[in-house]
Amino acid sequence: MRKTLYLKFLLAYFIFGFFGFVVVATFVNNMTFEHLKREKADALYKEATLIANTYASDLYNNETSLDTVKKQLDALDTYLSARLWIINPSGRMVLDSKSPIDVENETVITGFDPTAIGESYYTIGTFFDSFTEEQLSVFAPITSNYKVRGYVVIHYPMQNITASCNSLLNISYLMLVILFLLSLIILIFFTEMVYLPLRKITEATEQYAAGNMHYEFQVESEDEIGYLAASLNYMASEIARAEDTQKKFVANVSHDFRSPLTSIKGYLEAMLDGTIPPELHEKYLNIVLNETERLKKLTDSLLTLNNLNTKGMMLQKTTFDINSVIRNTAATFEGTCKKKTIAIELILTGDELYVTADVDKIQQVLYNLLDNAIKFSHQNSIIKIETTEKHNKVFISVKDSGIGIPKDDLKLIWDRFYKSDLSRGKDKKGTGLGLSITKEIINAHGEHINVISTEGVGSEFIFSLPVADSDEED
Repeated sequence: MRKTLYLKFLLAYFIFGFFGFVVVATFVNNMTFEHLKREKADALYKEATLIANTYASDLYNNETSLDTVKKQLDALDTYLSARLWIINPSGRMVLDSKSPIDVENETVITGFDPTAIGESYYTIGTFFDSFTEEQLSVFAPITSNYKVRGYVVIHYPMQNITASCNSLLNISYLMLVILFLLSLIILIFFTEMVYLPLRKITEATEQYAAGNMHYEFQVESEDEIGYLAASLNYMASEIARAEDTQKKFVANVSHDFRSPLTSIKGYLEAMLDGTIPPELHEKYLNIVLNETERLKKLTDSLLTLNNLNTKGMMLQKTTFDINSVIRNTAATFEGTCKKKTIAIELILTGDELYVTADVDKIQQVLYNLLDNAIKFSHQNSIIKIETTEKHNKVFISVKDSGIGIPKDDLKLIWDRFYKSDLSRGKDKKGTGLGLSITKEIINAHGEHINVISTEGVGSEFIFSLPVADSDEED
């Protein structure tokens, strides 16, 4: 494609040059020749008319001599580079600017007929076979007492007009060559600004089609081609990132399934072959049961994520009291909090605060955030859950004073299966999917969730929900 495009452009460029020369050689040549011929004929006719009305008329009225008129014709011959005649209607030569006066030897133009040229005032040819080369011959009648007494005829060689035309054509050819060479700038611009970037883009698409999504290229341009290249680069990087995420996802799922399965298999084999005595079976069966619960939790989380990622997922939005949901969710962790001597402090706006959302999914969000807060809090600490209404939004905050999240990990905590190094020791049964699910649910509602955390101090998760309309509350 890239070679064909460039060859087409080159072919169009040379076709443009070829037809430019053809047009100049034909149409421009004819137009220039016709213009020069008519312009010369007009100029000579004016001269002929002026002579006919002055010198020639005086000659026929016997007001001047042949010698005087002959001198004037000779001067005009030199000035006009043309041959001037004064002839009688019968064709007898009276004066010729190229010949001396000879009254004894008369020259007669054989077949002279002034009506032969019709209504035109000039003719082109040998003028009744008087010349061997073509001439532009202009007529002007000499009148006296309303009678035509003779004619002033000026002959101008056509080869002179042809030479002038060729000179102008040479200028036209030269200008065409200059324009053709200057138009190379367009070819250079096309090559640098269109063709070469397109080659890079084409090569990149071939690399992407071959599966090399990490191929990078650069197009230094701020126009549409530069935008196309940047978009293609971004698309490839996003696909590459998605592929890397998918590989990481598969690796993490495999790892999280393999560990409990290996543990279950090992304990069951040990019980079957007698390595674990019967009196310890109950202990290890409880361990196996915990591992199966872990597998079930992981499977449920994966199914939840899959449903949340399904295009066109429908939320069952209703109007409910978010304060009541928070109280109920906090109550489910009463036993866990007692074991770790952790207190949950509720700072709620009003007794009731209605929002519009999917109550089950928001409850899951609160459960995940509170579960993480308890999991990473120190003993004898306090977890605060606060609701605030502002600008038709309800902001729900879950704040702990636990181990916190390292600064470098803050952008990664929403990734699936991600666990920071600080959390790995405390999150023995975690799947690394809780925050991913939480973010997916909030995004599905068209809202946002943010985190503020300081390592060693604690973390605060804040998400928003739309306030319910007063009509809906009724």
